[in-house]
Amino acid sequence: MTWTLYGRTLTSRFLLGTAGYPSPDVLRRAVRASGAQVLTVGLKRTLAAAGDNGFVAAIRDTLRETGGHLLPNTAGCRTAQEAITLAQMARELYDTRWIKLEVVGDEHTLQPDPWELVSAAQALAKEGFQVFPYCTDDLVTCRRLLDAGCEVLMPWGAPIGSGQGLINPFALRTLRERLPGVPLIVDAGIGAPSHAAQAMELGLDGVLLNSAVAHAGDPVCMAAAFGHAIAAGRLGFEAGVMAKQDMAVASTPVGGRPFLIA
Repeated sequence: MTWTLYGRTLTSRFLLGTAGYPSPDVLRRAVRASGAQVLTVGLKRTLAAAGDNGFVAAIRDTLRETGGHLLPNTAGCRTAQEAITLAQMARELYDTRWIKLEVVGDEHTLQPDPWELVSAAQALAKEGFQVFPYCTDDLVTCRRLLDAGCEVLMPWGAPIGSGQGLINPFALRTLRERLPGVPLIVDAGIGAPSHAAQAMELGLDGVLLNSAVAHAGDPVCMAAAFGHAIAAGRLGFEAGVMAKQDMAVASTPVGGRPFLIA
């Protein structure tokens, strides 16, 4: 089933990061295997890499071949103004209004700074950017981001790169229940395909990850595994996952009379 992000129709619910792959060829093959239609790229990393050994070319070529979309991000920013400046540079460099907004407030957890994040989101939305804010799973912060002009939210599953999975499923479930109709994309902390499937079964709309694929023993195979897990989790949610029970419930009721299966 298709879904939309800022008016763009997508068939895949997998968004994939492009950092840390062994080679441009592995990145290219992993993207194809994943089925992802949205790729993120860090502008700070791109600028710092200068020639960048072919990774940017691989990203552009793959997007051209697949008809996918680029989502530049402001990874590494510590203040709203720094993120705003980087977003403006990304718009000029990549010719897109999409921006994944990251403003980190703690060096140990890389947790987003809610005040700087909302401030940057509001300023960028006024400039016509279509903002994808990387945020925590705090409901009030998410509402402030929506008020600031964001139409999509990207709550974390766990700290970036930790691979812990969903450390607070209750909070994510609450976001889904309290913010119906808002695209929710779990971002960060996903380590295994089962984590991604769990997020989708909770009713989230998509999954963005990077390290779990890039750092896998076989990134191409892992990308395919995540693609299948995300699709399966969404199908499970749409089908209706059975409610949990405190006690056993017999799957075959006893009617009191024997019967013969011929």
